[in-house]
Amino acid sequence: MKGFCSRGALLSLAVSLGAHAADVRLVTGDDYAPLTDRALPRGGMLSAVAQAALERSGLASSLAWQPWNRGYLMTLRGEYDATFPYIRAEQREHDFLYSAPLYVSEQHLFSRATDSVEVNDLAGISGRRLCHPLGWQLPAGVQALVDRGVLVRHSPPSLSECALLLLLGRDDVFLADRLLGVHAVQSTEVDRRRFHVSDSVLSRQTIHLIVPRSRPDAGQLIERFDRGLRTLQDSGDYQRLIESFAADSVPVERRTTTAR
Repeated sequence: MKGFCSRGALLSLAVSLGAHAADVRLVTGDDYAPLTDRALPRGGMLSAVAQAALERSGLASSLAWQPWNRGYLMTLRGEYDATFPYIRAEQREHDFLYSAPLYVSEQHLFSRATDSVEVNDLAGISGRRLCHPLGWQLPAGVQALVDRGVLVRHSPPSLSECALLLLLGRDDVFLADRLLGVHAVQSTEVDRRRFHVSDSVLSRQTIHLIVPRSRPDAGQLIERFDRGLRTLQDSGDYQRLIESFAADSVPVERRTTTAR
């Protein structure tokens, strides 16, 4: 009976996906390098991971690019089957099922090397200007500092602009996943030693593929995706994918606080 139910579930999923030429319709947003960016090989690191996981599960996929909010809403309406990369959020969990983590993001602080900021420094001086792109969610502890006026948030459209604004002295610090932050620093095309990345991690967040709960086969699609992701990880190919994109990110200057 257990085997029969499993085959039935897979058949149900196959029939549902068959209505869309057997492809799982993925959508993501641009300019989030190296995680997702249409200019990068395979659309960026997590685009490569998501499609490879589906391939390992025996499902073909297509990848579309939309403005972030539009792609999210189109997925919620069922115009796409899944979207990524998203962190957990209370409202989002009401509307979507989450895959196993595609990636564990470690958030660091990026600042000028001449005025370096460590995690323990963040709450110490009132009025520091925090650059965080429009629409990006802050960790709860950092948001609390903004709410109290300890940090003043500035929200340009992109992380690359945050890196440039640090150089110009118009902002003091930005926080980002290490790979994202290093890519933003590289986009300024200046000596990377002009930036400092915090030695300690501010927070860790898991990043996921999400499927709308309104889909009748949402749970089955997530289950099959997760199975493919595990296969990808167990084979070692997941780590090789991550390392291939990380290798393109040149380290930013790091020094311990005692060396300041």
